[in-house]
Amino acid sequence: MGQSQESKQKQAIKLNQMKIKEEELKLIQENQKKLNELVNNIGLLEAQKHGLLHEIAVVNKEIEENKDELQSEYGSININLEDGTYTKVESNEQDKKD
Repeated sequence: MGQSQESKQKQAIKLNQMKIKEEELKLIQENQKKLNELVNNIGLLEAQKHGLLHEIAVVNKEIEENKDELQSEYGSININLEDGTYTKVESNEQDKKD
């Protein structure tokens, strides 16, 4: 029994295959590994960024709630964040802000 035509074609293709040098292949593999690691790190950073943005939204909500509480107790004021002193906001100044 002889080899089939398909089998002969596969052998011919295999004989015609060429390879790059081992060091060239290693360089390509190393660069691909570095690229994969960088892409993975970007994904991790994006996940961390998402979490931090969520935390910012929570803190901003708390700030707004605190502002509302302070305004209901003291009215419209400007607070010195260094020492806690405050000054009343004049109604004209408040109108300019709105």
